[in-house]
Amino acid sequence: MKRVEGGIALKRLRQIVTKAVVAKGKKRTEERVTLSPTNKPTSILGCWVINHTCSAKRVGKFVEVTGKFDVNVWYAYSSHSKTAVFSETIHYKDKVKLHYRDGDISVGDDVRVRVIQEPNCIEAVISPCGTKFEIVVEREVVVEVMGETTICISVHPLDYEEDWNFNDESSSSSSSSSSSSSSSSSSDGEGRYVLESSSFPDERPR
Repeated sequence: MKRVEGGIALKRLRQIVTKAVVAKGKKRTEERVTLSPTNKPTSILGCWVINHTCSAKRVGKFVEVTGKFDVNVWYAYSSHSKTAVFSETIHYKDKVKLHYRDGDISVGDDVRVRVIQEPNCIEAVISPCGTKFEIVVEREVVVEVMGETTICISVHPLDYEEDWNFNDESSSSSSSSSSSSSSSSSSDGEGRYVLESSSFPDERPR
C-alpha cells in the first residue's frame, strides 16, 4: 500500500474542491491633497476626514480599490478675525498587488476589501503661496480574493470505533457477593462460628 509523508495511506485520502481565500494584498498610502478655500487663510484651526466609502475589483494580478472621503478644514482668515469650515470630497483609486498562496488556480470575481486604517489627516499646512491648503491623508487596506482550491483530508473506514473508557462491572458484583457471604456467619464467643440459616433454626455445629 503506497503511503505519503506522515504515514497516511493514499487510499484513505480524499480531495475536496472548495472556495477559499487564495490571494491577498495589503497597501498603505499617504496622499497629499491640495485644497483651495474661498478665503485666503491666516491659520488652520483643525482638519478631519469623514464619510469614507470604498469598493474593490480584480484587474489581472492586482485589485483596484476605488473610494472617496470628505476633508473638512476649519481655518481662520481676515487676520484671525473670522473663521470658516471648508469641505471637499476627494476621490482616489489604489492599485493593490496580489500575493498568491498556491500556484495556478481558478480565481473568481469575489473580491473583499477590509479597511485597516480609515483615511486620517496626519498633516495640514498652508501652501507657500498662502492661498491653499496642503493636506496629507493616510489610509491602509487589505484585499482578499476568493477562488476554487483543493484541500486533502484523511478518512476512516465505516467500522472505525473510537477508544472508550469502559468501567469493569465484575469488580462491583464480586465485592457485593463477598459482603453477602461474610454476613451469613457470626461468632458464638467461644472461637466457633455459628451458621445463621433460616431453614435450620435449631441446629448448631458441634
